[in-house]
Amino acid sequence: MRKLLLVLLALGLSAWAANLKLYMKDGTFQVVREYQVQPDRVRFYSVERSEWEEIPADLVDLKRTETEAAEREATLDKETKLVQEEEKVERQIQQEVSRIPQDPGVYWVEGKETKVLKQAESTVHNNKGRSVLSRLAPLPIVSGKATVELAGPHSATVFTNPEQEFYIQLSDVERFGIAKVTPKGAVRVVENLTIMPVTKEVEEDIQMIPILQTQLASEGLYKIWPKEPLPAGEYAVVEYTAGKLNMQIWDFAVKPAK
Repeated sequence: MRKLLLVLLALGLSAWAANLKLYMKDGTFQVVREYQVQPDRVRFYSVERSEWEEIPADLVDLKRTETEAAEREATLDKETKLVQEEEKVERQIQQEVSRIPQDPGVYWVEGKETKVLKQAESTVHNNKGRSVLSRLAPLPIVSGKATVELAGPHSATVFTNPEQEFYIQLSDVERFGIAKVTPKGAVRVVENLTIMPVTKEVEEDIQMIPILQTQLASEGLYKIWPKEPLPAGEYAVVEYTAGKLNMQIWDFAVKPAK
């Protein structure tokens, strides 16, 4: 759709620029494709009659005609540059999309290489113990407090860039973003859960980082990055449905370069 709009805009500019107004000193004008100023006459191609005609030069308001033609030319140049910039952005987006696999997941680009951010195995820890969190086999909901955790105090994937950009190909129409992960002993807590005793509703307490995002493809491909540089610490790209224990987690850490 975006490409079609650019084409239509370009065609519209070409059609608009094809014709000129040749003004007369009495205020009227002829719509012409082009005109030639001769010693005592102005020769022009009439758009209305599709033929060359001539008129005495002293009847033509050349100053007004030339001023408007110059203004049109400046406007055309401006609009043409705008179309060219839009086309450049469109090509860049297409190049980005072509580099990212269509498989659901999280990716980043390092130089000319596209890399996969490994999905973490997470567990739900409550007073009954720990159970592996899975989208395909939802956990039995047990009332009370619980936490979604990752094993180990630190992520094995470390970035030195606090403004690291990620590409996320969604597996479904769900929420997504970057979450702050809290180390707690031998684990990292992604979110705290409160499960109501009767309704079994799940209240989630997750520390989401403000991000910027742009959708690169209608199939659910997004580019995301933190709105502000991330302080050193543990984080994760997450995809989830609010109120459901179906979170997918891709963990990483940010550490300043030494």
